[in-house]
Amino acid sequence: MDTVIGVQYKDGVIIAADQANARSILIYQSNLDKIKQLTSHSAMGVSGPNCDLVQFTEYISKNLQLYELRHEGTKLSTKAQANFCRNELAVALRKGPYQVSALLGGFDLTTQKPSLYYLDYMGTLQKVPFGAQGYAQYFTLSTMDREYRENLDETAALDIIGKAIHELQSRFLIKQNNFIIKVIDQDGVRVHSQGADPADT
Repeated sequence: MDTVIGVQYKDGVIIAADQANARSILIYQSNLDKIKQLTSHSAMGVSGPNCDLVQFTEYISKNLQLYELRHEGTKLSTKAQANFCRNELAVALRKGPYQVSALLGGFDLTTQKPSLYYLDYMGTLQKVPFGAQGYAQYFTLSTMDREYRENLDETAALDIIGKAIHELQSRFLIKQNNFIIKVIDQDGVRVHSQGADPADT
């Protein structure tokens, strides 16, 4: 029942995710942050069971930090981070698979370009201009396909995210009230808005 939506614009990437932690017919939490900051200029929005969501994102972020420490501050590009994630999902598939699907967005300081990658639990990886994970795909992809244009600015990209969330809240059987939206650009990762504060426990 998780929702993750992402849009790439000319100067960055925007990722939005619902904040519900639910299982079966119960909602345990409505202020969960499903968008994990991986590095100073990349983040990953993840859908899946909370245990896999936390374990996978922590594992990836700590390994990226370890790489940076071992290689004298060298940062992996967003593409390299996405390929590392894909490899970990593919390896785990034959052992104990992570039940997670993700959108990984980042801004590369060397090329001064943003990028967004779609990953699923089977180890699929694809560079995309926009994407969604979970049941949200059925409701939001047509809206994003209609509204998306090359060289969008941040305001237009946020407008697309807003329309996608509105479509979801209008038509989806499950009510998702709280969404957290993060922007990744040359200044790093920042929270644009949130339905509920993840620090409130």
